[in-house]
Amino acid sequence: MFPAGPPSHSLLRLPLLQLLLLVVQAVGRGLGRASPAGGPLEDVVIERYHIPRACPREVQMGDFVRYHYNGTFEDGKKFDSSYDRNTLVAIVVGVGRLITGMDRGLMGMCVNERRRLIVPPHLGYGSIGLAGLIPPDATLYFDVVLLDVWNKEDTVQVSTLLRPPHCPRMVQDGDFVRYHYNGTLLDGTSFDTSKGGTYDTYVGSGWLIKGMDQGLLGMCPGERRKIIIPPFLAYGEKGYGTVIPPQASLVFHVLLIDVHNPKDAVQLETLELPPGCVRRAGAGDFMRYHYNGSLMDGTLFDSRHDYGAPQEATLGANKVIEGLDTGLQGMCVGERRQLIVPPHLAHGESGARGVPGSAVLLFEVELVSREDGLPTGYLFVWHKDPPANLFEDMDLNKDGEVPPEEFSTFIKAQVSEGKGRLMPGQDPEKTIGDMFQNQDRNQDGKITVDELKLKSDEDEERVHEEL
Repeated sequence: MFPAGPPSHSLLRLPLLQLLLLVVQAVGRGLGRASPAGGPLEDVVIERYHIPRACPREVQMGDFVRYHYNGTFEDGKKFDSSYDRNTLVAIVVGVGRLITGMDRGLMGMCVNERRRLIVPPHLGYGSIGLAGLIPPDATLYFDVVLLDVWNKEDTVQVSTLLRPPHCPRMVQDGDFVRYHYNGTLLDGTSFDTSKGGTYDTYVGSGWLIKGMDQGLLGMCPGERRKIIIPPFLAYGEKGYGTVIPPQASLVFHVLLIDVHNPKDAVQLETLELPPGCVRRAGAGDFMRYHYNGSLMDGTLFDSRHDYGAPQEATLGANKVIEGLDTGLQGMCVGERRQLIVPPHLAHGESGARGVPGSAVLLFEVELVSREDGLPTGYLFVWHKDPPANLFEDMDLNKDGEVPPEEFSTFIKAQVSEGKGRLMPGQDPEKTIGDMFQNQDRNQDGKITVDELKLKSDEDEERVHEEL
C-alpha cells in the first residue's frame, strides 16, 4: 500500500516533498467533499471473503502489520501490487502512514484473513489523485491478505498444550535443555524445525533469541507449548537470511525432552524398601541388580531384563557410570529405586549407544544381591587371623616351595571352609592366578618362604620405608 509518509518505490518519480503535499492536500480536500447526491460521505466497503477459523487477535490502532495486496480501479485495471514487488507491506496502522481508507479497512482483521476493500475517493487520494498513477476522484479496490500483526507493547505469549502429571523440575535460567520444535511465521509458513534431532542449548545465556529464552522458562520434561514471539524479541528489523522476513512474529511449537543444570546431583527416589534392612551397600561391595534405563521422554535405551541375568558390578570400582554408582550406594537387597542422572554424571556430551549427547537418564533399579567387598588393593582376606604357619600349611608336599597347583588348592580350601573369601565379581581362577603372580617375586613359577608376604605386612614395610 502507499504510505502517506515515506513513499513506496512506485512513487519515487516524484520528489518526496511534492508527494507529501499531494497526499495531504488530497486527504484534506476529500474530507470536506460531499457525495454526488449531497448526502453523507461514503465509508470503506469491506468484504470479508475468507475468515480463518481461529483468530487469537484482531488488528487495532497502533498495531504493526505485514500484508500483501493488489490494488485496482473499478474497471479491474491494476495500479499497484505488493506481489509484483515480492515485498510485503510492513507498517503501523492508524498513525497517518496509510491512506485513511486502508487504515479503516485493516481494522479488526485476523491473520490469514482476506478482504476486499472499496475505498471511496475522499478516503483515498481525493480530487487531486496521484500524478501519473491515481486519477482524481478515483474509487480504489484492494484485495488484502493479512500475514502478521503485533504491537510494541506485546510480550511473549505462551500456551501450554500438554503438561505431564509429574514434573520433577522446571526450566530455570542457566539450565541446559534439549527440545524439539517447529517454527512458523504467524501465517503458518514454516521456516525451521529440529527434524530428527533435538536442539540442545543453555537458557538465559545469550544462545537463544530473547523470546525463546522467556518462553522456555517453567517448562517440565514432556511438556508441549506454543510460544508466540514478537519480532523485537526475535530477529527484529533485519530478519534472518531468506527464511525470516524483517519485523516478523514467530510461532514455535516446542516439546521439552529434558533439562538439567551443571550443578545437578543424582536425584534418588525409593520406590520399594523391604522390611528388616540391616546392611546397606557401600564402596567395594559386589552388587547384582536389574535395571531399566530410559531417556526422560520414556525412550528405553537399555534393560538388564533383556539379558536374562542381573548386571554385576563392584561399587566404587569405576565399572559403571558415576551417577549410577552413586545411586546404588546405600541400597538394601530387594530395594527398588528410581534414579535421575544428569549427563555430566552419565555419558556427557558424547552420549553412547542409544543415548544422545547431553541426555539426562532415568534408571529404575532393583538390587538382587550384595556381597561384602574387600579393602582396596586386596584380592583375598581371612575372616579371622591367617594361619600361624602360613607357608608350611601352603606347602602341601613339604618340599620347601609352593607351585601354582598347591597355591590354588590351599586358597580354595580356605574359601570352602569359610576361613576367607576372594574378591567378589571376578573369575576365581583368575583372581588366584593374580595372587600367585604377586607372591612369585622372581617369576620362577614357585613361591618360597622368603617371597611369601601378606599384603598387610607389605603395607607396613612400605610405611616404614617412607618414614
